[in-house]
This record gives sequence, C-alpha cells and structure tokens, in this order.
Amino acid sequence: MPRVRIAAVLLPLTLALAGCSSSTPAADPVPAKAAEPADSPALTTDPAGTVVPLDPEAEGMVFDPVTGLLAVAVRNPNRLVLLDATGATLREVPLPGHARHLQLAAPGGPVLVPAEDSNTLVEVFLPDGETTQTPVGSYPHDAAQVASGQVLVGDEKSGTLSVVDGGQVTRTLTSQTQPGGVAVVGDTAGVVDVGAFTLTSYDVPAGELLDVVDAGDGPTHLVADTRGRFLVADTRGDAVLTFTADPLREVGRLALPGTPYGLAYDRSAQLLWVTLTATNEVVGLSTAADQLTEVARFPTVRQPNTVAVDDASGRVFVGSRATGELQLIDPR
Repeated sequence: MPRVRIAAVLLPLTLALAGCSSSTPAADPVPAKAAEPADSPALTTDPAGTVVPLDPEAEGMVFDPVTGLLAVAVRNPNRLVLLDATGATLREVPLPGHARHLQLAAPGGPVLVPAEDSNTLVEVFLPDGETTQTPVGSYPHDAAQVASGQVLVGDEKSGTLSVVDGGQVTRTLTSQTQPGGVAVVGDTAGVVDVGAFTLTSYDVPAGELLDVVDAGDGPTHLVADTRGRFLVADTRGDAVLTFTADPLREVGRLALPGTPYGLAYDRSAQLLWVTLTATNEVVGLSTAADQLTEVARFPTVRQPNTVAVDDASGRVFVGSRATGELQLIDPR
C-alpha cells in the first residue's frame, strides 16, 4: 500500500477546532498553491562567464552529449532553438505551444518537449530537428523516458500522467493532483505533485503506483543522480531534498535559501546544479557522498529559471526568462 499524506490534512482541522471559542463557524483552510520561481531582483553583480543574446522568454533547456547540441525553448513565436556549445544558433524548430521543461529521451535524442498550451508531447530528433507529435493530457509540464522505452508525461492541469509508447498514449494514470517534475531511475519514475506537495514513484511498464511521500513545503522539480536517488527542489521550502528510489524515502535535506528552481545534473562530475531565482545565482552541489554539499556558486543572469550542463566539459548553461540571454560558465 502506498503511504499517503495524513498529517498535512489533520493539522489544519486540529488547529481550527482548538481556536473555536465562539459560535461562529471556522472558515475552511485555503490550500496553498503550487510553488513558483521568485520574481528575480535586478542584478547587483555581473554574471559569471560569458553572456550571449538568445531569444525572448528562454525557459527549458537540455544539452545532448552525443551531438553537442544545446536545445532551448523560447517564445514569440514558440520554437526550439538548437545551438552549439558556444551559444551559436544552428537551427530553429517550430513548436505548437510553449514549453518550460526539456529532457532527452536518451543520449543522442530525441528531445522531449511538453508543449503545454497545445496539450502535445513533441519529440525533436537530433541533429536535424525532425519532429513527431503525440496528443496527451491537459497542459503537459514535464516528461521523461524510462529504461524500457515508455515516456511518462505529467499533465499538470488535468492531474493525469500519460504513458506514451510508439507515438501513442497507451495508459493514463489518474493518481496525481497537479504533476510537475518527472525523473526516472531505471523503469521507476518519480513525479512531484506540486498541488499535494508529494513525491510519488511509479513502475511505468506495469502502470503501478509504488509509493507516496511528503516532499517539503512546495516542491517543483527533480532529477535522478548516479546513485539512483531522486533530488527534489523544494522551491517554497528553500531546500534540496534527497530521496532513495526503492524504497521511496527521504534521506537528506540541504537548506538552500534563494528559492531554488532549475535543476541540471552533471553525471560525470556527480554535481547537481541548482538555480536560485531570488538571488540570481547558480549553485553546484556534490552528490558523491550520502549528504549533498555545496562546492560552487556563481552569479547569473536575471531570472535564471533554467539550467543545463555538458557532462564532458562541465560547461554550465543558464537561461534568462526575463532577458532572453544565455549564460555560459566553465567551473572546471
């Protein structure tokens, strides 16, 4: 049986009963909304590394180590920009809707693009930019491919998960309130529910929910590390949480003030890169030990909602949602 969030439901009820000293009925508690990145302040420090112009509202980014291409989602119009490692644009691919999160199905591609306002999963093949489109649930937010080849898509506004196999939705799971970030360890997927503040694990080939645990005060996104753990940005809670995948269990919490939001994982260096949207910074956290430790910190462009990393060189890419700029940092 999956573990469920009982304490979070009982606590507001207990407080309401304790405070009822008159005959006036207590108002029902208002549930907290999903956490969002901070509205970043104006820069007070020059960004580290090199900053190059990109395109409006850059958000959603992933680097492919096989082709050496950086894929970035931009808007006005909606498209996927493919760049080389220096930030030079090589190709643009039109998209049917805007995207906020990108992942690779596997090294070499395709790029998984949840085009939110078109209710479509777009797969962009590299390096040529050819596409396939699959209709999914309402407002797909993130997507990841498990080891056996199925793609799990989090449909944020319909509260569903679409399992895509061979360009078709083969199963729809209805166990989420508002799915956000998705990551995988083998055939197990972890999904952050940004409406319920939980992390849920699924056996995707079996279509089975495995477990549910609390995931902080306002989680948004997650990645999997080389040790088979899920690393979750608790955006409202100003922390990064560490969970084992099997069993699903919280085993670490690192306080990280600054509204952590964007995540990217350097598998070669075992480094998690986290953007801090309230302070315009990106922080490198070592995942080599049981507990995460900070090993690097750099000032960024304004509104750093998105980060990606080249595992081979260690180059870190930060995208600005506010200015449409791309920042390149070489920490090694």
